Amino acid sequence: MIIMGIDPGLATIGFGVLERQGAGARIIDYGIISTAAGIPLPQRLSIIYNDLTDLIRRYKPDAVAFEELFFQKNVKTALSVGHARGVCLIAANNILGNENLYEYTPLQIKQAVCGYGRADKLQVQQMVKALLNLDHIPKPDDAADALAVGICHCQSYRLSDEFRMK
Repeated sequence: MIIMGIDPGLATIGFGVLERQGAGARIIDYGIISTAAGIPLPQRLSIIYNDLTDLIRRYKPDAVAFEELFFQKNVKTALSVGHARGVCLIAANNILGNENLYEYTPLQIKQAVCGYGRADKLQVQQMVKALLNLDHIPKPDDAADALAVGICHCQSYRLSDEFRMK
């Protein structure tokens, strides 16, 4: 089973592609999609859509798992991240269909990766490194976060109906 984890954002979208193997996972690829702050929002969203569509077509994941948005104090930031997340959902839905899209809260991701829902960012990154048998913590942070989303889905897929996008 190939799983793509997505950490949505406007400036940087993290992605991680994993192959589920038994109780663990093997890393296939990870990285970011980035958009420059100085270009208009519609153009940035178009870049996200096109780049993510290309990645989904390249890796042909069986499932795409997204990190749910958490409450932001800055409304403008929350709206822009919401725009980007929506574009990511549309890109994945257009290729895979809604039945292959899943979402997890930050608490669920931390619980799955670290065993503790209040783990800090460094703890999550260190566990991603350990669980995927990497020599170093994946960089940038958004890519490591996306891998954590993918790991969470690997561990939760048996309960996948509960986390399927509705």
